[in-house]
Amino acid sequence: MLTLYGHPISSFTWKTLIALYENATPFTSITVDQDSYADFIAKWPMGKFPILIDDDRKRTVTETSVIIEYLDIYYPGRIRFVPQDIDTALEVRRWDRVFDHLNVTMSKIVVDNIRPAGQRDPYGVEEAKRIIRGVYGVVETQLGAREFIAGDSFTMADCAAAPALWYGVRNAPLDGAFPRVAAYLERLKARPAFARALKESEPLFHLYPGA
Repeated sequence: MLTLYGHPISSFTWKTLIALYENATPFTSITVDQDSYADFIAKWPMGKFPILIDDDRKRTVTETSVIIEYLDIYYPGRIRFVPQDIDTALEVRRWDRVFDHLNVTMSKIVVDNIRPAGQRDPYGVEEAKRIIRGVYGVVETQLGAREFIAGDSFTMADCAAAPALWYGVRNAPLDGAFPRVAAYLERLKARPAFARALKESEPLFHLYPGA
């Protein structure tokens, strides 16, 4: 049995959920909150979610990219998230890291939105927005005529792109400058797996300015 510890509003949790939902992989979901936090920390003292517990194989799997590759290997489905071709796999991993970088940078803006007024960091927010727009630029170029970021197949990199761009455009808008990125995000939002993750999170959006 697989158990995912995460949080409904967490973009990194969404990344893993997308992979699970895309292949209809059976799992149990546990929200990390005041009731489950102690159990979560006991399993992963670093405190970063999500984590995946595989009871059958007696494994605790951490870090979203590793979780998705683990699912690819031990719980394969109709979609292979990291292609077997080495060159294509390297490209998928490269863009996966780009979107994780975008995700971390974007989170600086989201966190700043919920800080007390006297503790905000306007310089840090503007620097984060500058970096984010730089990422938009390289993604715009990479997409070209591609349907997905690493070609015509949905991969782990697209699992990372969906939440990173969804949050990103709310905090650093595209402003019409990146039409391929905008179209790509719409394609990702149209996928049932990502739409499901968003729908499940909606009740908590009001708690997080920028969500």
